[in-house]
Amino acid sequence: MFSTCIFCHASLGTNPVIEAFPVGRRLAFDPARGRLWVVCTHCERWNLSPLDERWEAIDDCERRFRATRLRMSTDNIGLARIADGMTLVRIGQPLRPELAAWRYGDQFGRRRRFRVAQAGVGVTAVGATLAGGAAVGVGVGGIAFAVTQWGRALLYGSPSAIVARIPIGNGIVAPVRRADLDRLAVRGGTNATDWALCVRYAASQNNTPPVELEGEAAQRAAAMLLPVVNRFGGSRVQIAEAVRVLEEAVTPLGVFALTVRQQDHALVLPLPVPVRLALEMAAHEERERRALEGELAELEREWREAEEIAEIADSLLLPTRVDEVLGGMRHRVEPTGT
Repeated sequence: MFSTCIFCHASLGTNPVIEAFPVGRRLAFDPARGRLWVVCTHCERWNLSPLDERWEAIDDCERRFRATRLRMSTDNIGLARIADGMTLVRIGQPLRPELAAWRYGDQFGRRRRFRVAQAGVGVTAVGATLAGGAAVGVGVGGIAFAVTQWGRALLYGSPSAIVARIPIGNGIVAPVRRADLDRLAVRGGTNATDWALCVRYAASQNNTPPVELEGEAAQRAAAMLLPVVNRFGGSRVQIAEAVRVLEEAVTPLGVFALTVRQQDHALVLPLPVPVRLALEMAAHEERERRALEGELAELEREWREAEEIAEIADSLLLPTRVDEVLGGMRHRVEPTGT
């Protein structure tokens, strides 16, 4: 088993994940052709592994690729990040894209549990403060109002707090306050698939209409603002319904256009929780897709080069006579039985 790149001679590193092949931090595998490469992290070249070391490792890579929570696929390349920062590149017919509820369940469920805990802390603090004020003869009404306001700020956040800074064009970065989220809206465009995100920001006046963002600017802003809108996360039932909404839209960004068509209003906050969660899922799915798109294209180009080398290398290991027999078998026409 080799440990250095055959091209630049740098160390390929090790991984504690694939027991049958503990070399490399990025492995590329083709389960159909039985090929396994170690991708050098220094020169990005693909090192073909020896024949006798591939099969068990390929099976392990396939199992882990299917089980991973984060993977992206094009027609020929699949990319998955697994434990310990290791990356698997799957060559061949991609797996059917899935949107499993467990991918987002942990994230949204954690938010929900955190806010419930915050609410509990706020209620306890209110009770303790009221009891202490009553004990020393302080007016309970004034204390109750102040503590209630503090508890509300703890749970919902300060309305004047800046929650995001959104690029809106012409080099302007708009600070968005929590209170501005009340006016966050999705609007339709000329075509059924078009949509725009309407954002009010701190520097705008009350009589100034929100700025309308489209395309990549809208996608970027949605990915930044929707997690703040969905600060309370969601229950398992709500997350499952959000996944259904996302699947109904076919493509991630289609959720925004679908929302405009199906809802009576375009303001985001009044939307049902599953719809808001689906919008956040869609925004992040699209960002991940675009982030990996360039990398996948480069991987496909490298794979095609490496595949040509692999085919030559594997054929060199077979005697000429075996190659001739295999070629004859491919062209032989067997008689059909009666």
